[in-house]
Amino acid sequence: MSAIEATAEVFITAFKSLKPRQREAVLERMLEDEAISADIADTLELEARRHQPRQSFRQVLKELGIKA
Repeated sequence: MSAIEATAEVFITAFKSLKPRQREAVLERMLEDEAISADIADTLELEARRHQPRQSFRQVLKELGIKA
């Protein structure tokens, strides 16, 4: 396990040990922080699209009407 994975594991273990109202308070604070909120939104978007079929860069440009 890498140092990053270990840190994430400690964080999530601590978060899971919180009572529901405490979890809610932590999430609210995270969402109030503009940078953290943007990171969460980006991560959720990536996860939502993870299994979508991929398109080539040229195909996307064509669909957008951009000539390469």
